[in-house]
Amino acid sequence: MSPQRKIIHIDCDCFYAAVEMRDRPELRELPIAIGGSPGQRGVISTCNYVARRFGIHSAMPTSWALRQCPDLVLLPHDFARYKDASRRVHAILRDYTTLIEPLSLDEAYLDVSGLPHCQGSATRMAEEIRARIRAEVGITASAGIAPNKLLAKIASDWHKPDGQFVIIPAEIDAFMPALPIGKLWGIGKVTAARLARHGLVTCGDAQRWTLAELDTQFGRLGRSLYRQCRGIDERPVETEWQRKSLSVEHTYPKDLPDLAACLAQTPTLYADLSQRLQRQQLDTQPNKAFVKIKFHDFTQTTMECSASHADMALFAKLLEQAWQRGAKPVRLLGVGVRFADAPAASKPAPPRRPYTLPLWEELDLRQG
Repeated sequence: MSPQRKIIHIDCDCFYAAVEMRDRPELRELPIAIGGSPGQRGVISTCNYVARRFGIHSAMPTSWALRQCPDLVLLPHDFARYKDASRRVHAILRDYTTLIEPLSLDEAYLDVSGLPHCQGSATRMAEEIRARIRAEVGITASAGIAPNKLLAKIASDWHKPDGQFVIIPAEIDAFMPALPIGKLWGIGKVTAARLARHGLVTCGDAQRWTLAELDTQFGRLGRSLYRQCRGIDERPVETEWQRKSLSVEHTYPKDLPDLAACLAQTPTLYADLSQRLQRQQLDTQPNKAFVKIKFHDFTQTTMECSASHADMALFAKLLEQAWQRGAKPVRLLGVGVRFADAPAASKPAPPRRPYTLPLWEELDLRQG
């Protein structure tokens, strides 16, 4: 039997907002958010905890946020400062282990199994890392410590902000049953509501289903749920990665009223995607093409198909099929490709790992 892993998940608290408050202390007691202009259909990237008391959250349209909190201080992105803070955080992490899997500028997994720092205590390592981030970078971070990545990520959210939580192996069986299913990876609001209609609200509810029952009812989602609801996750911390997809999308200042207006935007999106593909110089070939639509009421859908070569005609066909699912004005369009697994070794991870990479087995959760 292999030794028990010790995984730490580090997650900086309201990262963009934290950097802004660090550099402008007068903002600390005010509700602030970083995001796009309401006049340009902008959305909130992140906000501080003062703003969250007003119900503001990431991905909320900026116009909605300002209606909920008229005194909200809206700030533009300053990625140069955010990247600098991220580099300093990751430099601290490298003092403890080389097994680091970055998820974004402000979030990473660390495998500290069998390492000598802090007398081998992952809990004490997390405390020391958080203290150094506070002292050396000037922001706070939360941490989760557990025997696998699934539980470590859940734990890091337990005592936010500026806290940490430990789940030891002996506590997993007692911890999981009461955990809401929505806390698991790949389970968003739509999927959680779908599961709730079948009586699956907590992990304990799912544990009462057999693997065969979950597989029959939900397919790949059910098989993943069977393992996750028991706290099972055998994936290693990955220091190398392979891009799974590449896409471009655009939110329009005014809704596109019909299919013809959407099709008229396809050449521009296709040109942008082609340029990104050329710049990436990837060693893998696309095996799927997809189109994403977000309608004016914020419902969305994705249509995809197998394709070794994606051209304008294919994206137009997918767009027609996707639009028919809603047949209403459109606020956002996106086009992209997914890649087959590369036969060669993966490339080293860049400082910022793309958000499009799945955190769990890629599930077929597309909305109709």
